[in-house]
Amino acid sequence: MLVSKLPQQTAFYSGKVRDVYTIKDKWLVMIASNRISAFDVILPKTIPFKGQVLNQIAAYMLEKTADICPNWLISCPAPQVSIGKKCVPFKIEMVIRGNLVGHAWRTYQSGNRLICGVAMPEGLKENDFFPTPIITPTTKASEGHDEDISKEEIIAKGLVSEKDWNILENYTQRLFERGKSIAAKQGLILADTKYEFGKIGDIIYLMDEIHTPDSSRYFYADGFEERQDSGERQKQLSKEFVREWLIENNFMGKEGQVVPEMTEEWINTISKRYIELYEKVIGETFNPIYLNEAETEQKIIEAIHQLGE
Repeated sequence: MLVSKLPQQTAFYSGKVRDVYTIKDKWLVMIASNRISAFDVILPKTIPFKGQVLNQIAAYMLEKTADICPNWLISCPAPQVSIGKKCVPFKIEMVIRGNLVGHAWRTYQSGNRLICGVAMPEGLKENDFFPTPIITPTTKASEGHDEDISKEEIIAKGLVSEKDWNILENYTQRLFERGKSIAAKQGLILADTKYEFGKIGDIIYLMDEIHTPDSSRYFYADGFEERQDSGERQKQLSKEFVREWLIENNFMGKEGQVVPEMTEEWINTISKRYIELYEKVIGETFNPIYLNEAETEQKIIEAIHQLGE
């Protein structure tokens, strides 16, 4: 947490990797911390520049997709800070997958061909493309693990109306297509990602970060097919390498398991991978910005005063 109290603050929430301040019950100040989480567990060490990387990629991607659907973002007054509209969030996350990777692959490898009520075809290898991208929603847990859920269960439980689901589905597919197009121009494949949505009145807004290494998986397009044919591991830019390291060290967030030691060398490796993704996705050199807590707080306060009524 960078600041303790902001002008006209009405609420505060500290999430796994972000601190969120509510202003006048109308706006959110979201600070992307350098914390890192995996398997819904906050790891014990922070990652230099991770917050700036995530915040700036998200701002870039929100701007590049603003023609598809409204989004929450108003401004980014500091490297790790975004200010935007406070929405009433849907209690689900819209996960969309173009490739068989991560959780979907682990499900597939176990012999299960159904994920979130969606059938996965036989005969696929890890990282193969699905014939068409599939939407595999999860519940959005305030504590503990998110859980897979089907479209039918979502509507039956009243988490989302059928009318709103159709809009969310359309937005999710179009945002993913745009994300894949942006990635392709940079020599990347957007393999999977997730989106969060909320409402203000009757209008649905895209919330939170999008197309960042915390919410998405990217493969390098160059040599992708050759690596698939030969059974080599795919080169990817995402947080999955952190999850894989944890799994190799017998940690998957289960009771009784202990997070392995994070050495300075490993922390610097993670930081470099985040910066690499920024530069690859954005196509620009990363410019680390050093602001102390007082400077950051002052920029936030100035931006709040500009919000008006």
